Amino acid sequence: MHFRIVTDSSSNVLSRPGEDYGCVPLKIVAGQEYVDVPGLNITQMVEDLKVYKGKTGSSCPNVGEWLEAFGDAEFVFGITITKHLSGSYNAARQAADTYMEEHPGRRVYLFDSLSAGPELMMIADKIRQCEAEGDDFDTTIAKVLNYHNHTHTIFCLESMNNLAHNGRVPLTAAKLAGMLGIRVIGEAHGGQIVAIHKPRGAKKALHAMVQTVKERGFRDGGLIRIAHCFAEDVSQEFMALIREEFPHARFILEPASALCSYYAEVGGYIVGFEGAFNTHNDNTKY
Repeated sequence: MHFRIVTDSSSNVLSRPGEDYGCVPLKIVAGQEYVDVPGLNITQMVEDLKVYKGKTGSSCPNVGEWLEAFGDAEFVFGITITKHLSGSYNAARQAADTYMEEHPGRRVYLFDSLSAGPELMMIADKIRQCEAEGDDFDTTIAKVLNYHNHTHTIFCLESMNNLAHNGRVPLTAAKLAGMLGIRVIGEAHGGQIVAIHKPRGAKKALHAMVQTVKERGFRDGGLIRIAHCFAEDVSQEFMALIREEFPHARFILEPASALCSYYAEVGGYIVGFEGAFNTHNDNTKY
């Protein structure tokens, strides 16, 4: 059975040549619109955002973009950023309903990642594994939901300026954190983003990230996927610390595209990983 996979661009993987894969773009709005597609100059975008003083924000793909991305596939899996932070899931839901009405017999299933960043592609790769093993559509859904119950997302931010300009944190708090060298470590918590640690300094932040991975039940041989915003050096340090205790850990390291670069900012990185049962990934709603 052959599956088409479509994510929104919070996955950071905008294309997969040779695969039946599509990606619909989110947009960053900051005086002008930055569309999260291949070829966008992320360096220029982050430099523009550093000096932009006005309100900023992001906008989700529309129903038509999702419909177009479904193509002409018989079986489609869509994966979105958490619906608690974006309208992407709702747009995809409308597109899926329309697609199945217009094409009786075809099927679309949507996964709300309840997060953003690497966890989307972890779900996508699990779907591909099921496909390779010959699983049918319904079996794949069940296996992927179970897998999602054991995935986690955490992140480390050096700056909260864009969050402040987006109205998600007070501007004074963002400025004070920057002045004091405070990093923010957070996690996806039932589809919401919550801060769990606020260490002062890069080294303390690194060790807090590693400790959080351990506390969430990571095991040797498991997968850790990292998306970074011009933070390859610190991401490599994080990987080295993990390897000290988990020498067979598997890693995927990739640059963040526009949406995740906007929220993570320069120096920030987002970590998706396999671990113990995640009580915050409530799949009973599916």
